[in-house]
Amino acid sequence: MTVPDFQTLMRPLLAELVEREPHRVRDLTERMSDPFELTDAERAQLLPSGRARLIVNRVGWAVTHMAQAGVVHRPQRGHLVLTDAGAEVLAAHPDRVDMTALSTFAAYRDFRSRTSAEAAPPSVDPVVSTTPTTPDEAPDVTAATSPQDLLAQAVAENRAAVESELLDRALALTPTDFERLVLELLRAMGYGRAGRLEHSGASGDGGIDGIISQDSLGLDRIYLQARRYAADHSVGRPELQGFVGALASNQGDRGARSS
Repeated sequence: MTVPDFQTLMRPLLAELVEREPHRVRDLTERMSDPFELTDAERAQLLPSGRARLIVNRVGWAVTHMAQAGVVHRPQRGHLVLTDAGAEVLAAHPDRVDMTALSTFAAYRDFRSRTSAEAAPPSVDPVVSTTPTTPDEAPDVTAATSPQDLLAQAVAENRAAVESELLDRALALTPTDFERLVLELLRAMGYGRAGRLEHSGASGDGGIDGIISQDSLGLDRIYLQARRYAADHSVGRPELQGFVGALASNQGDRGARSS
């Protein structure tokens, strides 16, 4: 038997997680070879690029799509656990789980719409990452009509999956670590290059979490407020007015608010 496509791997992978305990993706990948009776040559088969095994790449794509639908969760890097939604999908689809089954979830439909938009033509952890880092395997061959389209679709899906995972990790940080992350992001954007960036978030900080000195003397300052909200939370007037008040109390006239 040849190496199964990534959609065919979805339900067997979910079934391996039925105990609801975290499993290493690396172990799950190896266990996928037995039920499909892959030969040693098929288990060792490489992608055309020669950068990874085919079975590893296809398990990675299966995990990427299922994670976007919320049927599996990554409690830590390189590990998977079945979610309540995943258990429901297993029960509802005893024979096969594929992209059609995942499309019942709004988060997955949003993921697919974002990747389709990014892949549209104008008028892609090499060891333990569950997200493929190369677009050698096109995840949806029915959505494109040329090799270039397939490549663009794969790159777009990979990028959207990484963005989603980064957002999840940022939301899981402690408030202090989130504030430091925002400061490091601003540093990478060039703020404070001639001066310095200071983390000031603490009890009684007046709502200011960081100070960016744009000059070596600290005379040109930008005050930072970093707030971590749920993805569906909209920042309204009260939050903005509170930040303006924090600026006034620090005698500042410039500020940056991240949320």
